[in-house]
Amino acid sequence: MSLGYAQKLSFIEDVGQVGMAEFFDPCHVLQCKIEELAKMIQKSKHLVVFTGAGISTSCGIPDFRGPKGIWTLQREGKDLPKASLPFHRAMPSMTHMALVELERAGILKFVISQNVDGLHLRSGIPREKLSELHGDSFMEMCPSCGAEYLRDFEVETIGLKETSRRCSVQKCGAKLKDSVLDWEDALPPKEIDPAEKHCKMADLVLCLGTSLQITPACNLPLKCLRGGGKIVIVNLQKTPKDKKADVVIHGLVDKVVAGVMESLNMKIPPYVRIDLFQIILTQALSGGLMALTHMCFICVIDQRIQRERMERLLTRRLCY
Repeated sequence: MSLGYAQKLSFIEDVGQVGMAEFFDPCHVLQCKIEELAKMIQKSKHLVVFTGAGISTSCGIPDFRGPKGIWTLQREGKDLPKASLPFHRAMPSMTHMALVELERAGILKFVISQNVDGLHLRSGIPREKLSELHGDSFMEMCPSCGAEYLRDFEVETIGLKETSRRCSVQKCGAKLKDSVLDWEDALPPKEIDPAEKHCKMADLVLCLGTSLQITPACNLPLKCLRGGGKIVIVNLQKTPKDKKADVVIHGLVDKVVAGVMESLNMKIPPYVRIDLFQIILTQALSGGLMALTHMCFICVIDQRIQRERMERLLTRRLCY
């Protein structure tokens, strides 16, 4: 998560267990679990994915509870971790893009995220198939007409406070609010209601990169159990819900998901920044061939980098 987001939160004494030890399944065990998960996804009729901070650490965004997590270091009185790049420049990870491909293929029905980094929306998950339980640092909302505004900058406040901008919907003009919850804020019905609905419908809930400690969000995956659904947890740390899961995988989320996609014979699409593409295209239309060539060069480089990253992961056969 954003360091700015963590610092904006109201002070709370008990943030749950932090500094949790990390575990790595042996290579052969990991591979067996990946193949088992791939088969479960293949058979699934209603797959729901529940995500936490662990899917964004490879994007350069620190987590909260890991050995070098934000709250871990705060409790130890140490300096906060350094983000490897500005929050607004973080790009979706391999896992984010794999979820996009699963959704496009009709396999993934719904995504529930506890993250406020906006990377699911940026990656291409449709808004109607996404619940951002704790809000989005890049989204403002209109309390009057319900319009949402996804920004290319981090909104300056959290806690559902008024911002400096107004709704642009005709005949509205109300003051906009940020969408990120503070500790005391209840989960908004607009996000929690569809999340509960899809968890009850799910035959498989896949939990990725979450310690499953924050209530009431952490209890959502359990709602699939009454209907005979199964839970799979992929996380480096143990979670309070492990005993409820059919499969628990201790491994890096990107490596696990890359292996699953390989087993399913599905390709992970590269991420292309649409906003950057549109800016350069506009320049190309006004500036001629050179600008258009520059645009194509950026897209090719971006795809090559992501392809090489994928090949490195698969070449290692998921061993640590």
